[in-house]
Amino acid sequence: MVVFLKLGNFFFTIQSRRLEKLSPFSVLNRFCHFAPKPQENVAIFWDLDNKPPDPFPPYAAAIKLKATASSFGFVQHMIAYANRHSFSYVPPVVRERRKERKLLNQLENKGVIKPVEPYLCRVCGRKFYNNEKLVNHFKQLHEREHMKRLNQIESARGSRRVKLVGKYSMKMEKYKNAARDVLTPKVGYGLADELKRAGFWVQTVSDKPQAADVALKKHMVDMMDQRGAQCFVLVSDDSDFVDVLNEAKLRCLKTVVVGNVNDGTLKRIADAGFSWKEIMMKKAKKEAVSVVGKWKDRDVLKRLEWTYDPQIERNVHRSDDEDEDRLTEGSVEGVHDGCMQEDNSSSWWEIDSDSDIIMSQRCQQQVEQQIKSKAVKVDSVESWDSFVGQATNQGCPIVVHFTASWCMPSVAMNPFFEELASSFPDVLFLTVDVDEVKEVASRLEIKAMPTFLLMRDGAQVDKLVGANPEEIRKRVEAFVHSFRVYVS
Repeated sequence: MVVFLKLGNFFFTIQSRRLEKLSPFSVLNRFCHFAPKPQENVAIFWDLDNKPPDPFPPYAAAIKLKATASSFGFVQHMIAYANRHSFSYVPPVVRERRKERKLLNQLENKGVIKPVEPYLCRVCGRKFYNNEKLVNHFKQLHEREHMKRLNQIESARGSRRVKLVGKYSMKMEKYKNAARDVLTPKVGYGLADELKRAGFWVQTVSDKPQAADVALKKHMVDMMDQRGAQCFVLVSDDSDFVDVLNEAKLRCLKTVVVGNVNDGTLKRIADAGFSWKEIMMKKAKKEAVSVVGKWKDRDVLKRLEWTYDPQIERNVHRSDDEDEDRLTEGSVEGVHDGCMQEDNSSSWWEIDSDSDIIMSQRCQQQVEQQIKSKAVKVDSVESWDSFVGQATNQGCPIVVHFTASWCMPSVAMNPFFEELASSFPDVLFLTVDVDEVKEVASRLEIKAMPTFLLMRDGAQVDKLVGANPEEIRKRVEAFVHSFRVYVS
């Protein structure tokens, strides 16, 4: 019988392998997977000294805050800082609720009122018609049992401790959920425990003034240095966090502020701002979709925008420039060689005829047309200083085109710039390659290609960034007209 079962399993595996070979979809399901696009990490920083979740319950507020932050990406870190006084503070709403509960207990003990439904113990299931009896039952029985379990776990070591944690985990979780509704917290109203239950890392700082702010700022800066998150959610109305938000924006990080001050300083600096009411009513989660859309549009525009960095662009396109120089030299040499071949068609002692003279003149004109250009190319810092100095002495306006051989919009603007130079013969048109003359580009703070500068008396008058021929022509015409009026 055993041999028969083994043979059956063997034939079954062979048949399944044949089916996999016959159907390509099974192979695709095994080896092909489509990984989702990775989300940006989100970090929540909560200043509990300044912004406790009043008047909402801490656990519900923390859960709604996390749900809203998840609209911006994957919530990786949830951090809260406060001093001892913040955790011992009891909001007025909680105080009124406790007073009402105390009055109801007195009336129930005197028999004046009776609850419609009995109080149910959520641990053992017993029913009570008096809330104080339920509390006494819970303290005398379940609280003692819970302390015994904790003592056993603390006294155990190694594998025994792991076994005890696994054995009592369900009972301890059941006790915590029931105790939250029955027992009154000894300190405060359970702010720290509620936030920990929601998944926050809660840290208590010293009672010195601004201690929580300093610790929270340091943690945020460390997170920026480690690049642990791309979106920072700050829960505070304290204007001391302005510097941290500005630092995050300088590092191109996304910022969101949660606070009840509608026109606060932090909300004006941050990319988005919400109030606690909007968080609890889920209005902020709906508005987060439009905020994420704006961020995506901004990222696309940043990818299209190019910034010049001499350190990065030092040797990237040097080979392309050398190939272009070789091609231009070869073309010019080809023209020269053709002229020499035509000149050497006759002996050197023979007198040139009219046809030879005409041919030599045509050849020379071709070379001049290929080499000569209306826009003068600047190949060094010395030539730049020389051109600018001569134009300043002669009272000639200057139009400069900062370009790069690898930038397609700049290359596309070269013919237009030549045409513009031929339209204004009394203006000096200069072409500067940012890779060849980096000192000039850094001196004039050129950070994008193409860039056009209008200069008069050696000083910059106007600046235009981007390939916009119509706008460039309008600017140059207005600049030349104003210069002529200025000279006259």
